[in-house]
Amino acid sequence: MTTNREPDGLAELLPQWHRLRDSEDPARGEPLRALLAVIAEQVDRVRDGVAQQYDDWFVETAAEWVLPYLGDLVGYRPLPGYERVLATGLRDGGLPDSSRRRLAEALAPRRDVAATVGNRRRKGTLALLEELSEEVAGWPARAVEFSRLVAHQQPVRLYGSATEAADARRRGRGRLVDVRDGAALDLADGPFGTVARSVDVRRVTSRHSQGGYSPAGVGLFVWRLKPYAVTRAPAYCLDRARNLYTFSILGNDTPLVTRPEPEPSATHLATVDNVPALITRRQLHDRLADYYGPGKSFVIRRDGEDRPVPLADIVVADLGQWRYRPRRGQVAVDPERGRMAFGTRSAPRQGVWVDYHYGFGDDLGGGEYARERVTPPDAAVYRVGPGAPFHRITDAYAAWQHDRRSGACGPDGIIEITHSGAYQEQLDFDLEPDDRLELRAAEGTRPVIRLLDWYSNRPDALNIRAVDAECAPGRRPRMVLDGLLVTGRGLNVTGPLGSLVLRHCTLVPGWSLEPECHPASPEEPSLVLDRTTACVEIDRTILGTIEVIGDEVGTDPLPIHLRDSILDATGTDRAALSAPDCRHAHAELSAHRTTVLGEVHVHAVRLAENSLFTGRVRVARRGVGCVRFSYLPPGSRTPRRYRCQPDLVGPDGAARVRPQLRSERYGTPWYGQLAADCGGGAPGPSGAGGEIVRGAEDGAELGAYHDLYLPQRTDSLRARLAEYTPAGTDAGIVFVT
Repeated sequence: MTTNREPDGLAELLPQWHRLRDSEDPARGEPLRALLAVIAEQVDRVRDGVAQQYDDWFVETAAEWVLPYLGDLVGYRPLPGYERVLATGLRDGGLPDSSRRRLAEALAPRRDVAATVGNRRRKGTLALLEELSEEVAGWPARAVEFSRLVAHQQPVRLYGSATEAADARRRGRGRLVDVRDGAALDLADGPFGTVARSVDVRRVTSRHSQGGYSPAGVGLFVWRLKPYAVTRAPAYCLDRARNLYTFSILGNDTPLVTRPEPEPSATHLATVDNVPALITRRQLHDRLADYYGPGKSFVIRRDGEDRPVPLADIVVADLGQWRYRPRRGQVAVDPERGRMAFGTRSAPRQGVWVDYHYGFGDDLGGGEYARERVTPPDAAVYRVGPGAPFHRITDAYAAWQHDRRSGACGPDGIIEITHSGAYQEQLDFDLEPDDRLELRAAEGTRPVIRLLDWYSNRPDALNIRAVDAECAPGRRPRMVLDGLLVTGRGLNVTGPLGSLVLRHCTLVPGWSLEPECHPASPEEPSLVLDRTTACVEIDRTILGTIEVIGDEVGTDPLPIHLRDSILDATGTDRAALSAPDCRHAHAELSAHRTTVLGEVHVHAVRLAENSLFTGRVRVARRGVGCVRFSYLPPGSRTPRRYRCQPDLVGPDGAARVRPQLRSERYGTPWYGQLAADCGGGAPGPSGAGGEIVRGAEDGAELGAYHDLYLPQRTDSLRARLAEYTPAGTDAGIVFVT
C-alpha cells in the first residue's frame, strides 16, 4: 500500500520564523525545506513499510517476495518457473519488470499458496488433478484413471467362486469391443473413452513415445486452445444455386468448438460439456439439443429473423465433398468442417447469420475477446451498426469530417462499430494536419471489412492518405485500427502521416481464403507503405506481407514496430517485409515476441528479441541494432547477435534446431503454434534440447505465443502432479489440443 502525502508536511510543522529565515536569500533557494522534503519521503516509505507488514500476514494481500515465506509455513513447494522469476529479478541484468510481471501472473503462485492446505486434504482424487490444471496452468482438463480402461483376463478357476462378486467389475473391463456401438468407438483412446484396451508398457510421462494404459497410469487430458465466440455474424455463401454456406465469413473450413459450461461442484469430474472440445458429427447427432440453440455452442438464423432455425430441421451430415443433399425444409450441418447446406424449401433469400465458437491459441488478431482501449476524454465518438446513428462507416467518417471542419469537435475522432457484421464499402480516409482518427470495434464484437472489386481502373485497397504534403512533423495526422478483420484486399498508406497503429487486427494473409485455408492471392501484400513517413506500430495483429515503397536517398528509414504479432508471407520462400521485387525495404524494423513466416529484406534492424524468423533475414546496414534470443535461419545477414539460434548449437546442431509449426495456414485452429516434435522441443535427460520452445530470454517459447508461457505452465503442472498423486502412480499430461 502506498500513500501519497504532501512533500512539505514536515516544513509546515516548523515555526514561522524558521521558514521565513529559510527563504530570506532567493539565491540559495530554500535548503531547509528541500532537506525536510527528502526526509519526509523516507518517512513515508517507512510508514508504508509498516502498514505493508500487516498486509504481509495474509496471502491475499502479501507482497510478491513474501509469498514463498508464507508458503514455507505450510510446507509449500514453489513452482520451478516461479523460482526463475525470483532469481532473475534479484541478479543484475535480470528480466525487465514487465516480463517478470507477465511471467508471475502466468504462474499465479498466490492462489497456489492459498490452496495448499485444502489440496493436501484431497490428495489422490481425480477432481483435484483437474482443479490443479485450471489453477496452476489455466487449462481445462479431464483426469482419467487408465487402470479402469485396461483389459483384464479373468482366470477360469475364479468363475463361480466366492470372489466372483468382488471381481465383477474387472471381468466387465476385459470384455470384447462392441463394433456396433459407434458412439463408444468414436471416443476410444480419448479423454472420454470407455473402450477397454490391452496394457501399454510405455509410461504416460515418457517424452519420447507417450503411452499410459497401465494399471498404475493416470492421464490428465488438457485443452490448450481457447474457445472464442462469434455472435450475429453473417455466414459465407459458397454456391447460391445449391445453397452451400460456411460458418466462417472468410469462406474457409472452421471446426466448431463446444461452449464450455462451468462444473456444478468441486468434486465433479469434467465431461465433454465442460471443456472446449471439438464437436464431432456423431456427438452432434446424438446430443443435438445440447449443442444447438441460443446460449449454446452454435445457432443458425436466416433471412434476418431473430428466431433460429428450428431444432427439428437440423440434420448432421458429412459435407466434405458437398455430395449430401438435405431434404425440403432441412439444414445439414457438418461441425467438423463448419459447413451448412440448405434444402430447397428452406433456402434463405436474405442471408444467413450464425453464432458459433472456434478454437485458437491466444488473444491475437481480430476477435470478440476483451481488449484494453483508451478513449481520450475530448474525443468525438461516431457509432456504426444496427440501432446506431450510422449504418455505414463512410457515413460516420463524413460526419466526423463535417464536425471537424466546422469546429464542432476536436482533432480526436473515433468511429466505433457496434456489432460483428460485414461492411462492404470502399474506404478512403483523407487526413488533414492534427487529425487523430481511430476506427475500432466495440467491446465484444468482431466486425469484418470486405474490400471488393469496386473499380476497374485503380486499386481497391483500404486507403489512408495524408492530404497535406508540406505538413510539419509535429502536426502530422495519426490513424488507429483496432479489433478489425480486413479481407478481400490490403491496406494502402500514403503521404506524411505521423503514425499508423494496428491493434488486435487481422489483415488476412493472401487477401482471402479458399475452403481448405489456402490463401487466394498468396503473393499480394496486406500492407503497402507508399512514400509515407508514418511510424508503423503493429500490436497483437495477424497480417500478410508488408511492402515498403519510398525514397531511399531523400528520406529517413521508416520505423516499423512489431509486438506479439504474426507476419505471414504465406510461404517461407516469399518476402514478408521488403520493397518491390524483393529489394531491401527502406525501413528500420523492431520485432518483439513476433513470428515471421517468410523472408525479411530491410535496411536495418534496430532490435529483434524473443522472435522467430522462418525465412532468411537480410539487413543492408548491419552496423547498428541487435538481434537477441531469437531464431534466424542459416544464411541470414543481420547485425550483431546475442544468444540466438542456431548459433549456440553450432553447425552440427543447426539441422536439429529448426522450428516446425503445427500449421502455417491462417484459418486453422493451430495457426502459428510450435509443433510437439519441433526441433529442440523438449529437453532431454542430459539437458539438451528446448532451444526453440524455451529459447526466449525468460525461458518461454519464441514467437507470437511467447506470453502464454507454455513451457513454464507445463513444468508447473508436472510438479503439482508429482506432489498430489499417490505413491506408485504414473501420472502424466496428455495434450488434446
